[in-house]
Amino acid sequence: MTADGATRAAVTAVVPTTGRATLARVLDDVRSPAPAGAEIAEVVVVDDRPAHSRHTALPGVHTGGDGPPVRVLCTGGRGPAAARNAGWRAAAPGWIAFVDDDVVPGRGWAAALAADLARADDGVAAVQARIAVPQPAHRRPTDLERGTAGLAGARWITADMAYRTAVLAEVGGFDEGFPRAYREDADLALRVLAAGHRIVDGDRITTHPVRAAGLLASVRAQAGNADDARMLRKHGPGWRAITGTGAGRLRTHLLTTAAAVTAVGAAVAGHRTTAALAAGAWAAATGVFAARRIAPGPRTRGEMATMALTSVLIPPVAVWHRAAGELRARRLPAAVLFDRDDTLVHDVPFNDDPERVVPVEGAAEALDRLRAAGIATGVVTNQSGVARGLIAPEALAAVNARIERLLGPFGTWQVCPHDDADECACRKPAPGMILAAARALRVRPRDCVVVGDTGADMAAARAAGARALLVPTERTRPEEVARAGRRVARDLVAAVDRVLGLRPRAPDRPARTTHAPSAAAGEGRAALGVAP
Repeated sequence: MTADGATRAAVTAVVPTTGRATLARVLDDVRSPAPAGAEIAEVVVVDDRPAHSRHTALPGVHTGGDGPPVRVLCTGGRGPAAARNAGWRAAAPGWIAFVDDDVVPGRGWAAALAADLARADDGVAAVQARIAVPQPAHRRPTDLERGTAGLAGARWITADMAYRTAVLAEVGGFDEGFPRAYREDADLALRVLAAGHRIVDGDRITTHPVRAAGLLASVRAQAGNADDARMLRKHGPGWRAITGTGAGRLRTHLLTTAAAVTAVGAAVAGHRTTAALAAGAWAAATGVFAARRIAPGPRTRGEMATMALTSVLIPPVAVWHRAAGELRARRLPAAVLFDRDDTLVHDVPFNDDPERVVPVEGAAEALDRLRAAGIATGVVTNQSGVARGLIAPEALAAVNARIERLLGPFGTWQVCPHDDADECACRKPAPGMILAAARALRVRPRDCVVVGDTGADMAAARAAGARALLVPTERTRPEEVARAGRRVARDLVAAVDRVLGLRPRAPDRPARTTHAPSAAAGEGRAALGVAP
């Protein structure tokens, strides 16, 4: 109970980890004793190490002491966005406090978090901690230290960020198309704000130390340019201004890289003057870039050598990653259209009872990921029971409404109520419903993917000029599977993974627990209107 007598919403701490040694310290702080009414209900540790790396135990994971129970889930190296999604989807309704495995929350963290959440009114979707980054006291910071210090003023970073589970469910959670701990938090926040919610700063303070990194850390960081391409596709050219992100140096890197390529090409072709001019332009641009990075630093020999080397490498690597990101973003479909029965929900022949609707395993998660990626969804379904008099139109509408309550809203519903004898243009394998869905969603049919369980779904997609994926069931005929060739996915989750270009999951998607989950945790998705 809170001070005013209201029931306090459950708070679950979700800690994604790659097995860093600092995890033990984080868990010790998060599970430290808290005053009555400020306790954490549960800690969910999400082990995102690849399966072959999980032969060693996670540091600090134990259930001893008086702290909250700990549960461990495994996501197999799918990245921080997928790890956080697994954590909040497994939790009880209420608040989710995302905490990184390399920060220092402090022993009073739970009480400070409770105070922040108590001040959040119903319009607040998330409460961000204040991030402190220690800097050296007796010398200038290095390039790495300055970069980490930028986290102190960053908006919406999930190093320590609490979200309402209902809001996460509403927007679909994190977009797993962001494979790194970069931009995925800003993307989520922009979607939450666009949905009409507020994000506020709390008073709790979490320290983010500068962790050791290799010589080429700044070069490896250029992979984030691919994520910037995804941000541009999803949020438009104004995303940098909204998030408070600087303009970046991509244009300068592009010109520097173009000068280097021109110099090499001209030299090979024997155009010495052009090669010399281009080489001079490259050297000047690289020199200015290196000087700007060296000037605010400690200017030791080691730091200056590192800045010189990485300033040569960063421009072409940044351009490469941005180009790759643009190509991946353009390959994403504008919409995914689903068959209904045996694809989204288990088939009940001529079902006219909303209470008999049962989503297939993974349907809610798959749709969450599509919505988080900004991809429209629709349903295209044959319902000949209407023409045969076996389903009343109002009963069909009630069943479809129940599906939306369980799985979330779809951008369009296209229903063919005809029988084969009607020879209509909408009943699959005819393309009518797919063409109508594309018009309703204002996309081109060729930018759609149709997901279904029969050859009729595949044929309708081909006739409309759309792509298709077959998710076979026991009733899918072998010849339909053979005809689909490589366009077959083992289940709905795998189909959406393919649509999004994500790495396939292990078939068993293993999970383990170090403490039995609470009954409330198992009810989390159902309480949010989503099938468990």
